[in-house]
Formats: sequence, C-alpha cells, structure tokens
Amino acid sequence: MKKIYFNKFYKLFNIISLFLVIVSISLLLFKGLNYGVDFKGGTLIELRTNNDQISISKLRKSFMNMKLGDVSVKQFGNKNDYLIKFEKKNNNDDMILSIKKDLTKSIGSDFNFRRVESVGPKISSELLKSGILAIFLSLTAMLFYIWIRFEWQFSLGAIIALFHDVIITLGFFSLFNLEINLSIVAAVLTIVGYSMNDTVVIYDRVRENLIKFSDIKIYDLSNTSINETLSRTIITSITTLLALVSIYIFGGEILKGFSLAMILGVIFGTYSSIFIANPVLVSLRVSQKSILKEDKD
Repeated sequence: MKKIYFNKFYKLFNIISLFLVIVSISLLLFKGLNYGVDFKGGTLIELRTNNDQISISKLRKSFMNMKLGDVSVKQFGNKNDYLIKFEKKNNNDDMILSIKKDLTKSIGSDFNFRRVESVGPKISSELLKSGILAIFLSLTAMLFYIWIRFEWQFSLGAIIALFHDVIITLGFFSLFNLEINLSIVAAVLTIVGYSMNDTVVIYDRVRENLIKFSDIKIYDLSNTSINETLSRTIITSITTLLALVSIYIFGGEILKGFSLAMILGVIFGTYSSIFIANPVLVSLRVSQKSILKEDKD
C-alpha cells in the first residue's frame, strides 16, 4: 500500500475539528437537545392486539396522527405486544377513550390497553441524570485504563479524541433537532468504546515503534504507525458502517436514531484516532526517552 503522509494534514484537520467542537458546544448551550419522551415524561400505554396485520409502523402512524406530541412505539414481549409512549401527560378517561376511538378507526377494534400510566418529570429527570452519569463514568473508566496501559501523554490524546467524538455527535443531533432518547445514550456509550479501541490499536503501534526506532522523531513515527495499522482501521470501519447503514435503512423507525448516532460515531472515531489522538503526541513531543523513563518509574 502506498504510504500516505497524514502528518502533513494534522494542522488543517485540527483547525477544522476545533471549529466543529466550538460550533457543537454553542449549539448544545444555546439551542439544546431535543429530548424524547424518555427524558421529558408523558403517558405510557401497553397495548396488545390479536391482529397480525397490525405493524409497528402502522401503529406509530396512527398515534402520530392524533397529535399527542413526541411518540415512541416499541415492540416488546411477543410480537403482538407494544409499548407506546407519547408526550401528552393528561391521561384522564376522556383522553384514553378518544385515543381508543381514533385507533379503532385506523387499525380496527382488535386490541386492548393492558396498562396506562403517566411518566412524570421526576422519573424522566432521573433517567437523564443516569444517562449523563453513565457517559461520564465510561469516559472516566477509559481514561483510567489508558493511563495504566500507556503513558500520560497517550491518556490525554485518547480522552481528547473521545470528547471530540461525543461532543460533535451530540452537536449534530442538536443542529438537526433529532430526538435524544435512551437508545441514543446507549449509542454514545458504544461510540466511546469504538473510538477508544481504534485509538488503542494505533497507540500500541506508536509505542512499539518509539522503542524500536530511537532515531525517528514522533512527527514522522506517528505517520508510519498510522500507515502500518491503516488496513485494519479501514476494514473494521467499513464493515461496521455496512452493518449500521443496513440497520438505518431497513431497521425501521425505532432504530434510526441509534444507528445514525453509531454511524456518526464510527466516522468521527476513525477520524479522531488519526487526526486528533496522534497530533497530541506530536504536540507533547513524546520520545523513546520519555517512555523508557515512565516504564522505569
């Protein structure tokens, strides 16, 4: 494979990344995120139907036509059980009767509500706090792992790359007003793992080459390490993206947000492992001497 001089583009892509991070943070601060029913609260209905002709997409369309705010429809248990959550919180008898009447017109009368309850703002805020805490703890655990596995310079590069990926992904969701729900939190946690894995593979090679070639400076050595692991990085990213794009196209409405977040995470994770994590090592001028000193200590 022809050698690519990634190090020539470090400065350019660092400027682009800094711009994207600033824009993303600004969007998150001033525009905010579009939280779904999981975080805003609303009404929950457990529905069962004996009609196999009723699909999840048809059910979702019926509820959306009722103008109940954000609607989430999920299949659970057996194939005829559905969990519907919508933003409107006034779940009095008149509203429930009205929903049943509208559903009967659109999908027939072969269904029943097994459970109707309100999801209050307190529960929703607790879910939000738990989601943020999960992301924070995962980032902390990754930082601790890298700190033990490598030297502090590598830890700093890895954590900057992780924050880069997560912040830009959330910024994208804010920009296009895409819904944030529990599945997106799960996707962000997966992004953290994927990005870290990609970075560790390159960092491993950088560390090996630093010990092996004491006369080569980190600026050129990081480029060599990226090229040596490039085929693995490309193959892993492409195969992962193929699966995620398939889920996005054919997985239905319920998986679109999750798969989109994962697609963005894989793209940004691959990019950051090359153009964010490695330039940090170059800026800190990591050398064989610093590594051997850390190992000795």
